[in-house]
Amino acid sequence: MARSPITASKEGDVTSANEEFETLQFDDDNLKAIAEVYKNEGNDEYKKSNFNSAIHYYSKGIKVNCKDEELNAKLYSNRAAANLNLSNYAEALNDAKIAVDLQPSFLKAFWRGASACVHLARFDEAITWCDKGLAIAPYNQNLLEVRSRCVEEQRKLQVSLAEKKTCAKKTHTTENIGTSRDHGSLKDFKTKIDYQEHQLKIAKEQGDRGEEGRVYGNLGITFLLLGDYITAKDYLECQLKIFKELGDRLREGRAYGNLGNAHYSLGDFETARDYYQRRLEIAKELGDRSGQVELYSNLGNTHRSLGDFKTAKDCYEHELKTAEEFGDRLGEARAQRNLGNAHYSLGNVETAIECHQRHLKIAKELCDRSGEGNAYSSLGIAYQSLGDFKKAKDYHERHLKIAINLGERLEEGRAYGNLGNAHYIMGDFKTSRDYYERSLKITKELGDRSGEGIAYGNLGNVLDRLGDFKTAIDYHQRSLEIANELDERLEGGVYGNLGNAYEGLGDFKAAMNYYERDLKIAKERGDRSGEGRAYGNLGNAHHSMGDFKTARDYHERHLKIAKESGDRLSEGNAYGNLGNAHHSLGDFKTAIDFHQRDLEIAKELSCRSQEGRAYSNLGNTYHSMGDFKTARDYYERHLKIAKESGDRSVEGIAYGNLGRAHHSLGDFNTAIDYHERHLKSAKELGDRSGEGNANGNLGAAYDNLGDFKTAKVYYERCLKIAKELGNRSGEEKAYCHLGNTHHNLGELKSAFDCYERGLKIAEELGDRSGVGKAYSNLGNTHYSQGDFKTAIEYHQRHLKIAKELGDRSGEGIANGYIGNAYQFLEDFKSAKDYHERHLKIATELGDTLSEGTACANLGKSFKFLGQVTAAIKYYQLAITLFNNIRDRLQLKDELKISLRDRFKIVYAGLWRLMLTEGNVTEALFSAEQGRAQGLKDLMELSYAFQSSDAYVGSGTGVKTVNELLGYLPPNTIFVAFGENKLIFWVCQSGKEFELRKKKIHSEDEVETFLEVLVQVAQQEIGTRGLVKCEDRSLQLADNLVLKRSPQDGKQTKCLHLQKSGLSTLYDTIIEPIQDLLLGTELMFVPEGPLCLAPFAAFKGPNSKYLCESFRIRVAPSLTSLKMIADCPVDYHHKSGALLVGDPLTERPPLPCAREEVEMIGRMLGSTPLIGTQATKDEVLARLDSIALVHIAAHGNMETGEIALASTEGVKENILTMRDVMGVQMRARLVVLSCCHSARGEIKAEGVVGIARAFLGAGARSVLVSLWAIDDEATLEFMKNFYQRLVKGISASESLNQTMNCMRESEEFNAVKYWAPFVLIGDDVTLEFAGNE
Repeated sequence: MARSPITASKEGDVTSANEEFETLQFDDDNLKAIAEVYKNEGNDEYKKSNFNSAIHYYSKGIKVNCKDEELNAKLYSNRAAANLNLSNYAEALNDAKIAVDLQPSFLKAFWRGASACVHLARFDEAITWCDKGLAIAPYNQNLLEVRSRCVEEQRKLQVSLAEKKTCAKKTHTTENIGTSRDHGSLKDFKTKIDYQEHQLKIAKEQGDRGEEGRVYGNLGITFLLLGDYITAKDYLECQLKIFKELGDRLREGRAYGNLGNAHYSLGDFETARDYYQRRLEIAKELGDRSGQVELYSNLGNTHRSLGDFKTAKDCYEHELKTAEEFGDRLGEARAQRNLGNAHYSLGNVETAIECHQRHLKIAKELCDRSGEGNAYSSLGIAYQSLGDFKKAKDYHERHLKIAINLGERLEEGRAYGNLGNAHYIMGDFKTSRDYYERSLKITKELGDRSGEGIAYGNLGNVLDRLGDFKTAIDYHQRSLEIANELDERLEGGVYGNLGNAYEGLGDFKAAMNYYERDLKIAKERGDRSGEGRAYGNLGNAHHSMGDFKTARDYHERHLKIAKESGDRLSEGNAYGNLGNAHHSLGDFKTAIDFHQRDLEIAKELSCRSQEGRAYSNLGNTYHSMGDFKTARDYYERHLKIAKESGDRSVEGIAYGNLGRAHHSLGDFNTAIDYHERHLKSAKELGDRSGEGNANGNLGAAYDNLGDFKTAKVYYERCLKIAKELGNRSGEEKAYCHLGNTHHNLGELKSAFDCYERGLKIAEELGDRSGVGKAYSNLGNTHYSQGDFKTAIEYHQRHLKIAKELGDRSGEGIANGYIGNAYQFLEDFKSAKDYHERHLKIATELGDTLSEGTACANLGKSFKFLGQVTAAIKYYQLAITLFNNIRDRLQLKDELKISLRDRFKIVYAGLWRLMLTEGNVTEALFSAEQGRAQGLKDLMELSYAFQSSDAYVGSGTGVKTVNELLGYLPPNTIFVAFGENKLIFWVCQSGKEFELRKKKIHSEDEVETFLEVLVQVAQQEIGTRGLVKCEDRSLQLADNLVLKRSPQDGKQTKCLHLQKSGLSTLYDTIIEPIQDLLLGTELMFVPEGPLCLAPFAAFKGPNSKYLCESFRIRVAPSLTSLKMIADCPVDYHHKSGALLVGDPLTERPPLPCAREEVEMIGRMLGSTPLIGTQATKDEVLARLDSIALVHIAAHGNMETGEIALASTEGVKENILTMRDVMGVQMRARLVVLSCCHSARGEIKAEGVVGIARAFLGAGARSVLVSLWAIDDEATLEFMKNFYQRLVKGISASESLNQTMNCMRESEEFNAVKYWAPFVLIGDDVTLEFAGNE
């Protein structure tokens, strides 16, 4: 690095000699004597540490202008020493240079010049000073020590410059006018003020007006550095007044400049500009080229703060030109920095980077470490706006490192603030908050009230993003207090921040009030940039309130100002906001045009963050247009940019948007995955607001799938977060969604309460969209209460608001609800018309779920209009759409179950209509298509093949029927519920289906009647009576009062039966088809509560049980039977057993279960897993390798899930349905000798419990228990069952023989002992070679 030459200008080269010596004539001896006196007086003051007084006398001695160069050199050298003590390092350096020029061998001057360079971090230059001094005195200890220190600092610098950080993020910063050195602690300031006030007192006592003016100026500058701009302004006005009176134009000009700085700091940019102009005029008048450089800089800063970036750029170009002409490299560096800032504000970011790189280069050449740090800071800001957050963060960290090394606390605080802004923009709010708190701590230590206010504002902003709006408001209020204390005109930006916080709370009226105050102040200050910002905020607030036209007007004003000032970034923002306004007004074409302009500007400026936002907005518009695929593509681009930039917060938002897009495409599985990613990200970032939104979106997804209980959980979390944050808007939306869930669960009172609360909040906030949705929900509640006319009134209000807002989706939904109400009023033509409107809108929007719903409603309308062909057509369309949605759910079994349950009436409606048309086979296929759909998918996954449409579709023709008949066992009975009758399709081997019907004479629906009838039968059997058994129920073992199983949830009604429950079941189920039943085998494919019916115990004529005539099996669907039959012969294992009994848990032991598996083990020659051996891991490890599984353990009353042995650190291991479905089983038979192992939640899918899980995992058949049985009876039952099984007798025959054997015994002839077990699936045989 080239070292700078030691050159300087003498005072006489700039200003004339002191006036008192111009008019008097003295000889050289007298002048030398006078100068000597001043030198000695200065030395006396120096010894007393009165450094300013010392400088005063040394300056007087210099201005005597005697001809003695040695004396003058001493005066300059001594003044350098005094300046060093006052930290005036630049002035000290200049004095040292002049002293050396006068006396080239003056060692003290070399030492003082080197010391000044060290303090300025100009180590190369300091070495030059030392080397020149050491050439004169090679062993001068002072010079050697300084040189050694410089070499070490240079080494550290080289290490610092060599470090290349690759991990980084984004930045935003606040600029300072002028240099940014550390000015000491608050205590130092107070000491300095006390000293200056003492000087002022002396000057007044002595009547020294010039000294008085100088001290006023020093006090003003000190208070400026403290951030007390009003006090500073007062002192500087006193300085100006005195120098005007004295006619001292040079110092008058400097006073104007200082006052400009004070007014600038107060935010009074127009007054600041006027003062700077006056200062510039005087500088030009006096030929002060150096002063002109600084003034062009300050004028540029002022115009930039006024939003006039073009004029600011012109000023900076003048600054650069003047600095280059004057040879002022420091001024040139500052001009490059300022030009970079101007180009940045104009949106010319790449040009800005070039300017900042030039600034950095000059700073390095001059060894200006402080300037180097400022250049790094500016580069960080620029790269941040380009979305290159790694570089941005790297530059800010370099700035911080330099500030710490130089001990510049003010710059250190600023760097912390910049790093906080970088992490803030990257969405890492926790780290951002930490940096802001460090910045706040430093500002407090330094007594920097202005910086303290900025730090509070930054903390408020980050808490705003974290959703903690109340605390955010508290911080903004503190910032406002400081702004009030310093000057009211500083309040504008704080009002804007407060508006943002209140808008986050949903208090739009308060937000607008603050935005209007911000606007007023910006206008008063002539701050066009601030005025535009305020217009943008007001537009957003009106948009949130649903007043989209007013929002559009405000955004147009913002756009106009941005164009006038040449602020391309703000212009792009305005285009984006205008696009959102037109979007909400339903003018999607114009919205897309504005978003495209925003995108073009972002690309032009290489601003990746703005580009991502434009993609997001375009996605939102296309989503509202119903073009969900295009919307998804734009959201994916947005996500890509967010990931590249490391912006976690925006990444989370993009996940949420992608979730919404896939939701609308009917791909709920992917939608839920994206919402879960958003939720995870929000939790990691501590973003409570984002966490609430993600919970709400997850609730909506599960709601649409019909899983209302899960949806309710998510909505309650969303509501809780909104209340915690004081987010009224979020609270209103959560009440709306939660009300829907209560409504779907039949909890109408709770639903009505939620809707009323939501409506009240929406009205308070002026949220038209929210009011419309509340009307819709209240309409649904009245509909469910049977008040259809009131329901129509509410839905019409919603429809009107939706049309006004251009909400096409809401308009479609309103039409659908109105159609439903007219249908119940039997105005079927009006119902059809409204449903057709709904379908048209849903199709235009590509909303698969709404399209399917509209088709289903139209099917119902055409049915009531007597147009059966049209009704069938629309039902088929609806089912096709619902099946498309189900296919997209992939492995989400729970969601498939919920979706099927939600639309079960549509599946039933189709086959019932087909049956009325006489299409018996097509009706069967249609009914079968809706059976055990999720189980089919699980079996496909286990068996690794795709099922044939021949047995799942609505196929017709002889080939399809023959294929179906070819694999069904004899006496296969498919049971379905008609509107007031039972429907039976009965198949005999090789013959076509025979249709039979059974009229149900009951006020209840068929399903409810049969559910109660099964409960009555079980009561008669005594399944809940006293039995001598070890209770294998998980719930009772806990001694807890838990939710009862779905089958126990209703009180048993009095059916006034003429016969017993078991006889009535026989008459209802068997008698209608008795003449069709041949042979000795029955296969039931039941529906609903019949899945848990004890078929074997149905009592026919002559008190004969059904098991006496037939061996019985059940199957979830015809499809499941076909899939088992189609799997390869060698797929399932033929040998090997896993026997599990009495696992060691915290529950009571099961000695009879232990005895049971030990007995079976002896019969099979297999060692059982007992006690501590029966762990979950061990069981899961063996499940896929054996032919037989037998488990005797505690079972869950609701799902049949099984408690296995505890392991270290885990109190209990439950074998869940999910665990089982994760195993690829090849077992032929699974025996679950646990209480209630047949139980589960009854859905349209079938019984969702542990038995279904084993079938889905690949088990060929499962033997389960319908109720808890006596332990001795179970032992006897299993003994008889396995004695037959080991002989090669099939499972169904072994079960039937065991039942009849037990029934004929004296001890266990009661039904409750022999009838609880039911075989589900195939009839299998097992090979146990060599065992008896």
